[in-house]
Amino acid sequence: METFDAPERPHVPSTGDERAQLDAWLDFLRATLLRKCDGLNAAQLKERPVASSRLSLLGIVRHMPFVEQVWFETSFAGHETIEYYKNEGDRDADFNDLDSDALEVVMDLYLHAVKDSKELSAGHSLDEVEKKPRRGRAVDLRWIYVHMIEEYARHCGHADLLREMIDGATGY
Repeated sequence: METFDAPERPHVPSTGDERAQLDAWLDFLRATLLRKCDGLNAAQLKERPVASSRLSLLGIVRHMPFVEQVWFETSFAGHETIEYYKNEGDRDADFNDLDSDALEVVMDLYLHAVKDSKELSAGHSLDEVEKKPRRGRAVDLRWIYVHMIEEYARHCGHADLLREMIDGATGY
């Protein structure tokens, strides 16, 4: 893959029930992160344009499958997982070790994690509580959705600034 081509973003309906809105906004933000990478090559995606930060677009894309896994696969569904890009020696390997996988592999893992999250949450009530609570408190699927929307929104903001610093591109 010479450059990454992002898929189209889904439409977010202006009306709808709570679940439809949560699903739509989460999918929109997932796609927005990928749009921030659109047209860039691997070297550009690895750039860390802020000297005081380890953030890169590729690092954020590598980080989000881990977040998807933690909340949907491990906490909500209760599955044992091998966390993408994490290792005992470096809990931030997703941000730090940008050369361990080809761009195609990184994007495939991202899309796979999103697909798994969607499948694991489909058909479940927003009131259903996670099977493996984290940090001493149990949360419901609604909380997980809201948290994931917050997590993606925060990282999409980071991605906005990184992309602008890489090639000047801006846009929502």
